[in-house]
Amino acid sequence: EWDKGPWTLRGGIFDLSIVPNSTELDPRFGQFQWDGEIERRYKLWQHPGKLAVTGFLSRGRMGLFEDAIQLSEMTGQPADIASVRNYRSRGGISLNLEQQITPNVGFFMRAGVADGNVEPFDFADIDRTIAAGLSLSGKQWGRPDDTWGIAGVINGISGVHEAFLNDGGLGILIGDGKLPHPGLEEIVETYYRMALAKGYWFSPDYQFIADPAYNRDRGPVSVIGVRLHAEF
Repeated sequence: EWDKGPWTLRGGIFDLSIVPNSTELDPRFGQFQWDGEIERRYKLWQHPGKLAVTGFLSRGRMGLFEDAIQLSEMTGQPADIASVRNYRSRGGISLNLEQQITPNVGFFMRAGVADGNVEPFDFADIDRTIAAGLSLSGKQWGRPDDTWGIAGVINGISGVHEAFLNDGGLGILIGDGKLPHPGLEEIVETYYRMALAKGYWFSPDYQFIADPAYNRDRGPVSVIGVRLHAEF
């Protein structure tokens, strides 16, 4: 990391798993990801904010969706991404904006896009995404250590990614065997971060997911969660 006044540069190389989204890491770093970020801190009408651009490049054995579709058409079997994996790259870039509106209100917006013909290696089946949200300090209702937040997210996948899933393909986390009515995955999330004592927070969380896994024949889905954060 390099920090020079309002500008910060960060970079790193991170080990990936042996096969996409597995729990076993490649011990020789044969499959890895480069990450780089440039951040600019500023003030807008005396309110702090920051803008960051992040890029990544994954290197590993990954399949092309179009290759899996072609193989499926030849064999008459469901599309199998594992059968067409070769050592290749998958890149992407994202933009992150954070801005204080008032001392008690903050705003964020994030957007990202990645190569939509190469299977994602880890974490999520997403080729493009945009999110925005607000956070409010509990100081406004007499609890200065609390925070309430709300955000909306829209995720999407490429056309060839949709065709792969409709041919019976399975992704990292999704796959219904068919995807005849694809759509954007839309999520609204809200949480309340409650201070229990010094260094301890309890956060109930609620998510509403429309068209989960890009399938308009599914959902909506409600997800309720809780989080406990402790600092020692």
